[in-house]
Amino acid sequence: MLTELRITNFALIDDLTLEPSGGFSVLTGETGAGKSIIVDALGVVLGDRADPGLTRTGADRCLIQAVFDLSNNAGACECARDLGCDPEECLLILTRELNRNGKSSLRINGRTVTASVVRAVTSHLIDIYGQHEHQSLLNVSSHIDIFDTWLGAQAGALREDIADLWRHVTAIEAQLRSLHDDERERVRNLDLWRFQVNEIREARLSDEEETQLDIERNRLANAQKLAAAAASVYELLSSEGGIVDLLGEAESGADKMAAVDSGASDIAETITGALVSAQESLALVRRYSEGIEESPERLEQVSERIDLIKTLKRKYGDSIPEVLAYAEEMQCRIAELEHAEERGDQMETEIEALRTQLTDASSRLSAIRRKGAPAFEKAVQNELQELAMGKTRFEVACAEVAPGPKGSQTVEFMISPNPGEPVKPLAKIASGGEMSRVMLALKTVTAPATASRTGAPTLVFDEIDAGIGGRTAAALGEKLAALASGYQVLCVTHLPQVAGKADRHFSVTKATAGGRTAVHLEVVDGDQRVGELARMLGADERSDAAAVVAREMLVVADKGNR
Repeated sequence: MLTELRITNFALIDDLTLEPSGGFSVLTGETGAGKSIIVDALGVVLGDRADPGLTRTGADRCLIQAVFDLSNNAGACECARDLGCDPEECLLILTRELNRNGKSSLRINGRTVTASVVRAVTSHLIDIYGQHEHQSLLNVSSHIDIFDTWLGAQAGALREDIADLWRHVTAIEAQLRSLHDDERERVRNLDLWRFQVNEIREARLSDEEETQLDIERNRLANAQKLAAAAASVYELLSSEGGIVDLLGEAESGADKMAAVDSGASDIAETITGALVSAQESLALVRRYSEGIEESPERLEQVSERIDLIKTLKRKYGDSIPEVLAYAEEMQCRIAELEHAEERGDQMETEIEALRTQLTDASSRLSAIRRKGAPAFEKAVQNELQELAMGKTRFEVACAEVAPGPKGSQTVEFMISPNPGEPVKPLAKIASGGEMSRVMLALKTVTAPATASRTGAPTLVFDEIDAGIGGRTAAALGEKLAALASGYQVLCVTHLPQVAGKADRHFSVTKATAGGRTAVHLEVVDGDQRVGELARMLGADERSDAAAVVAREMLVVADKGNR
């Protein structure tokens, strides 16, 4: 619900804060006092277009802020989160700034958003009825939702089933269309992926192969240098007077030393070890030399193999494991495409079954609508009769269409405000006052239909009492008060019969000070409220007779609220 509306430097408003009750609040005041300016400001913060000229004279910018409590509005919370505007402690703060230079900004909880985002979120929060753009009845697609809400739980359950079936069938149909539309692409992909998999598999890659090939290519490319170096090492080790001979002579001398002095045994052992190592090195060098092969043919083979691996890596991955993984992935895709025709047949069978279920559920919902329409029409007409529209005919026009997310019917509300005239679409012929009273009648009729409402929990009625008086005015006040048991209701009114029913009463006045005119708002209670109701009755605030009537109205209203 709306907990606060703060308006600064907007039109004739300097600084004003409205804190409506959770039930029924009214705004009253003389004609031209500025009541509609407050409603206009609310519309601006809800995303309506705004002229920078609305900025108060002498100010560079105006600021409007609306705070909503979403504690009991799961739909609004979900919508806000989906649009990236998470509520903070169940609060949603809308801010609209207008600059005289023409710039405008909208924010939700400090995050800059577009007007379309604001309207999407606030469609779950508030409806404004009167001469404003927020008249949801102008959107014919909302009529079916209002009607189905009144029809109750059975219709609601069918609506949910139909919506689920529709989402499912349209998703599968989209997949099937994609499958058929991409037939040529599928064939091209099959040819390409098969070629790629064959190219990788024919290469017979192994994880360590590339390292081994690099080593072998380096050895083959430097075979002459390696052979010469090995020959030199072999010569130093094995020639007469070479390292092995010299270590043999040293070992013989050390053995003689150890035979005389046991303290020299470590020297003998160390030299013997060195001799053994030199002999082993000689054997290793000999085998290495024998293994050196100067083969241009093999070098070319190794180089070609390395080039092949580089080509495959350039095409399919940065390493051999990645290339092999790519081949596995393509093989899975090939398997999927090869079974696409079979999958298409399965999808067509599934679609047919879902369509049958959708048609059946839609037919059952259509039957409920046809059966319930007369009673709904009568209930709305009864409400309209009490709202000075007793001669108005109201009808629900249901037209059969192909099954969709809301069934196999469209619903449009039709009215004939004047006897003898045929009914015509409500959204096209109803005046602002008539539209507001029709909506009030609809809200009154549908309010008890469901405990958990999906519509906006805050309803604003801007001067819906045009042309109403007497008993009809009293009936209007009673209906608004009754509506406030399930909704937050804010009403701009000139009728004391309506204002007297409110839980909170705001008086709007316009005053001039220091050569500047400004709109002021205050909560009236006690004698102040009696005086305001007396003024609305057309009497002087000091009229004792009017005051008696005003007090009696408040007493009656208080008894009715108990």
